Amino acid sequence: MNNLKLPSLPDMANIWQETLHWTPTVQQQAQFQQLYEFILEGNSQLNLTRITDPQEFWEKHLWDSLRGIATLLKDETMGEEMTSSSPFSSSSPLSFIDIGTGAGFPGIPVAIAVANCTVTLLDSTRKKIAFLEQTRTALNLTNVKTLTGRAEEVGQQRQHRQTYDVVLIRAVGTASVCAEYALPLLKQGGLAVIYRGNWTEEETKILENVVNQLGGVIELVEKFTTPLSGSIRHCLYLRKVAVTPVHFPRPVGVPTQKPL
Repeated sequence: MNNLKLPSLPDMANIWQETLHWTPTVQQQAQFQQLYEFILEGNSQLNLTRITDPQEFWEKHLWDSLRGIATLLKDETMGEEMTSSSPFSSSSPLSFIDIGTGAGFPGIPVAIAVANCTVTLLDSTRKKIAFLEQTRTALNLTNVKTLTGRAEEVGQQRQHRQTYDVVLIRAVGTASVCAEYALPLLKQGGLAVIYRGNWTEEETKILENVVNQLGGVIELVEKFTTPLSGSIRHCLYLRKVAVTPVHFPRPVGVPTQKPL
């Protein structure tokens, strides 16, 4: 770290509470700030994100990342087992994998917020994974693992296939491509959370057929508005209900060139 004074993230305790029924602890807030500073500094070498303004970073990287697991945060805060409306069906510690994590979103904020989970950060760019390993050490995130590779290859590896409770996937290709990357990695009963901007009912109908081929169902499509800029976002929750056929995911490049 250099000696320049870096900007501080806003506290936003009231907005966290009002929107997610959760508020970061002092330690979690400090980890968010450290993450922000690390990314600002790493940007000079790696072009990690164009979002560097403190409020925009808070909303588009921290809040947006955690909005995808909002019901899990709420259940943890209230000290209850998962509510019937929660797409997260297990109250035991969950194993997450974040596909195409890039600068660590949504995986690192999830690892900070849900301390008893494990989060594997997957990216094909070795330099980004090296940056995330430094970040993990600096933030003392003992529940974070890193993995360099392509989702098409990792999804066919025995140690990762049908291994995870939750797959997170944000800003990676079309929804059908995301589904093909995600479903093979999930245990039966597991959940894929696909982060989207705009989304339509027509897209849901198209995706239903794709997800069915992969052994899943669309459990929930949730629309929400971001708290500062008022932008519309969606989270798609896909439940794995059957074994994914062995030929999925298809070889590297095929899912994007020939979507299901």
